Amino acid sequence: MVAVKDNAPRFTPAEYFAWEEQQLERHEYIDGEVYAMSGGTINHSEIAAKFNRLLGNHLDDRGCRTLNSDARINILETDDYSYPDGSVTCDERDKGNTQYIVYPCLIVEVLSDSTEAYDRGEKFYRYRRNPILKDYVLVGTKSLAEPLGTRIAIDIYQKNDAGEWVIINYRAGDIVELKSINLSFPIEQVYRGIVLE
Repeated sequence: MVAVKDNAPRFTPAEYFAWEEQQLERHEYIDGEVYAMSGGTINHSEIAAKFNRLLGNHLDDRGCRTLNSDARINILETDDYSYPDGSVTCDERDKGNTQYIVYPCLIVEVLSDSTEAYDRGEKFYRYRRNPILKDYVLVGTKSLAEPLGTRIAIDIYQKNDAGEWVIINYRAGDIVELKSINLSFPIEQVYRGIVLE
């Protein structure tokens, strides 16, 4: 999804929630301003759906919530709200809230040309302030020229036991490990049947 600054006036969080209920599309809310979430490509949608299905199947009956791009995350200790492509929360504090979650252990962003720099930079900076977050997953959607041909790519920013963020790059043939939910899977599982552009 692509966030595009809307021409709406500045809102308080309460005004934002009331206003967005009347809108046809979703909007992220950052520093009092709203950003319309425009549509992505079919590949973007299919990759996000496959990834979320994989998470949901793994976590079925484990007390966690697997959420898609319709679920907001409140950036901890701010009044900002974003819509990642996928998220998981296993935190009891998120169980009763129906408008957003605050304590995800895992966040998934499916990359596009227009959002990649933001997803890797400012957005990750905001997300990583949350002490509960352990895996920030960035999923590639397009082919890259390489000597070995088309490349599929998942990069995970993972918090280690010392509380430091390290990046792990997964490519074709790799087994992806999500430590936050104790899940390992072949990277090809997310890309099965998809022709990268």
